[in-house]
Amino acid sequence: MFFVLYYNTGMNIVLLEPEIPANTGNIGRTCVATGARLHLIEPLGFMLDEKSIRRAGLDYWPKLDVTCYKNYADFLEKNHPARIFMATTKARRTYADVKYDADDYIMFGKESAGIPEEILVDNESTCVRIPMVEDNRSLNLSNSVAIVLYEALRQQGFPALEQAGELHRLEWKILT
Repeated sequence: MFFVLYYNTGMNIVLLEPEIPANTGNIGRTCVATGARLHLIEPLGFMLDEKSIRRAGLDYWPKLDVTCYKNYADFLEKNHPARIFMATTKARRTYADVKYDADDYIMFGKESAGIPEEILVDNESTCVRIPMVEDNRSLNLSNSVAIVLYEALRQQGFPALEQAGELHRLEWKILT
């Protein structure tokens, strides 16, 4: 399969064993919109050619730069020595407490269980969380990806991203 990435911000989103195709489709769409690469670590809870992924990703899916890996070890082998942030509700610091570089990886675990604690304890210094009220299990996976990815891109000045829009039929009256 051939994919075309129109813009590349250098950021990498990693999904470890994602289970819900609509989440992965939405995340793929976010990656295309931000010029991020998507990395999928098997096993996946769905087939990549399922309608639900294409429906969630709309017509963006063919533009996605996506790579699949047999397992976590395969991912590490092919992306060493990348800096990988682990997004988890179990982290001691927030996603906004760190400085992201353009070629960083941000990993998210599967919807039902997150990233295994065995992986987290080996990567304690790069574990980050999204603040939430107490006794809340987690946010939706695609929302979590968008929150952390946009913070990383904000820190870098939104490289290669269009930052101003135009009306279709009318013109703005006041310049800011």
